[in-house]
Amino acid sequence: MDILLTNRPLIAAFAAAFVAQFLKPFLLWPFERKFHADLFISTGGMPSSHTAMVVALSTSIYMTEGVASLAFAIAITFSLIIMHDAMGIRRAAGKQAAVINEWSRLLAQIHEDGQFTPENLKTMLGHSFVQVVGGMVVGFISGVLFTSIL
Repeated sequence: MDILLTNRPLIAAFAAAFVAQFLKPFLLWPFERKFHADLFISTGGMPSSHTAMVVALSTSIYMTEGVASLAFAIAITFSLIIMHDAMGIRRAAGKQAAVINEWSRLLAQIHEDGQFTPENLKTMLGHSFVQVVGGMVVGFISGVLFTSIL
């Protein structure tokens, strides 16, 4: 267990994800004037905690092992896949969920006799480009700070 506590890339990655997740409700508040505590544990939103985590991991590995290391090659490749997925596949799935939710609402109106009960799908699955960039900033800063501090 002690060895995990000295693994700077691992600590930087988890710290970045925690910081990004913690920031989500506070960054949304100025726009909606409502505090959404559920954002502490949900996916989607600003900044991307997935992006923050993988960028912090890549940054920390770069700082500890260098750009020519196998670990950095794996981490940066993994990071690019995660960021692409967050903006592409997961975002598209969220848009599809929004359409399905609307269809469910319409079907519920058609079947007012109660035979159809809509179940809303989660629509905030992916991230916009700005949210991913926000995650990159949080990840980079966390990677540098937690790698330098330990």
